[in-house]
Amino acid sequence: MKPIIVDTNIVFSALVNKNSSIASFLLEPQQTLLMPKFGFVELFKHKEKICKISKHSHDEVLEVLYELIRHIDFFDENTISVEALQESWELIKDIDPKDMLFIALTIEMDGLLWTGDNKLRSSLEAKGFNAFHRY
Repeated sequence: MKPIIVDTNIVFSALVNKNSSIASFLLEPQQTLLMPKFGFVELFKHKEKICKISKHSHDEVLEVLYELIRHIDFFDENTISVEALQESWELIKDIDPKDMLFIALTIEMDGLLWTGDNKLRSSLEAKGFNAFHRY
């Protein structure tokens, strides 16, 4: 089974609605779940927004975040090959450069990207990238 590279927006969605099917999938994964370490920083940057949208306290959001990240392996971006980084950059540079590490990790691990960003997905598909987790 290919590993699933989890985009930040998927975890964000699970944090906003901890009873969603996405949260359930993340809490009981049947496959390896990976995320670049940068993803954790991105989540932390949006913690206030997550609390506001979810109407959960900081403590509740942190509890759910802890449960979620227990099932996600955070990957050190420094170990991604130059080739995967270059290929990712060529795919993503005119779409959203912040997603480069997620694409690079997907390429590096021969995995499947799980994203809720439809613009990203359709733009990558138009360029021939089709390694997506279909949830």
